Amino acid sequence: MYFVPTSTKLSAQNLEINFCAAPQCSPGQQLLDSNKHLLLLVLALMRANLAIKQLKELATDDRKKSNLRFFKTGPSEYGHGDQFLGVTVPDTRWVAKRFEALPSEEIIKLLQSPLHEVRLLGLLIWVKQYQKHEKQNALDSMKLIYKNYLKNIKYVNNWDLVDLSAPSIFGSYLFKNPREQKILHKLIKSKNLWERRIAIISTFYFIRKGHYQTTLILAEKLINDPEDLLHKASGWMLREVGKKDLPTLLTFLEEFAPRLPRTALRYAIEKLPAQQKKYFMNLKTQSI
Repeated sequence: MYFVPTSTKLSAQNLEINFCAAPQCSPGQQLLDSNKHLLLLVLALMRANLAIKQLKELATDDRKKSNLRFFKTGPSEYGHGDQFLGVTVPDTRWVAKRFEALPSEEIIKLLQSPLHEVRLLGLLIWVKQYQKHEKQNALDSMKLIYKNYLKNIKYVNNWDLVDLSAPSIFGSYLFKNPREQKILHKLIKSKNLWERRIAIISTFYFIRKGHYQTTLILAEKLINDPEDLLHKASGWMLREVGKKDLPTLLTFLEEFAPRLPRTALRYAIEKLPAQQKKYFMNLKTQSI
């Protein structure tokens, strides 16, 4: 299903567009391929509240209940207080694709929402815009998105929000601007667990480009981290290093396996042969 505009009302303050859902539209309202560029121009004038309206139309109570459990929103859990509409990630991506021309000031409104899926929508739109600028080597536009991301980093406050945005925006920009990479070493020491996760997960971009040292340095700094979510993130990134350069991973594990949190170690060695898994787990056991 997709939505097409049936009427518009433009004022200095807002753009109001009424939608019908294809294929329920009348024949005269059906969206033709030739009109897609026109629709993108309309989207460029849209506002955050219209994107939220579309998300709400895709929400279900069952998904809301599932998300509340899955993202650990109970008292003392990491997601306590987070609010959900009840929209799936594929549906959120669907809306993001149709609002990819949304201006930055409207994306920031999405990101500052108390609703989890609305924040995710804003981040996914930014990822789309950043990747488009990256292909065009539009350095100033890439920098603007990175700076806005950094200014609003406190709203990137759950693991999926981090994982689906940090490598593509934070990681990409910092990889291309090595002099600014000190922010990663600042965030890895933050009291905020999501900022620490942003730091380590951002290096996924570095790994894809064949650069592993930053990941290894940050993983070492997370050895004594109290949060299991950070152990999982660290172990995941180490595993990704191993996929690209196994000797580098093995050298790191020879030194640090005895000290790594058990969860991090299990994630890191997941793709290794059984004998190597046993060897590194024994190193951990012997150190206890």
